[in-house]
Amino acid sequence: MLPTSELVGYLAASLTTASFVPQAWHTFKTKDVSGISLGMYGAFTAGVALWLVYGLLLAAWPIVAANAVTLSLAALILSMKLRYAPRPSS
Repeated sequence: MLPTSELVGYLAASLTTASFVPQAWHTFKTKDVSGISLGMYGAFTAGVALWLVYGLLLAAWPIVAANAVTLSLAALILSMKLRYAPRPSS
């Protein structure tokens, strides 16, 4: 049986990671990126990548698992923002 602290970590990781699935699915389905801030998702994606490295350095598997999945979803949303955002005309 896992220690209570690790169970709490996995539960928190599951909930925060799952919260990105609806946004990723909606963006993938509609290609509508108008409500997504490029600056926010860029900074967020970089931050999640650093949390993943931090988890790896500590061998904290709830942090690693959550941030690996969250990084994938955030990077997907960020890439869709870059791909589907209207380009300014010159």
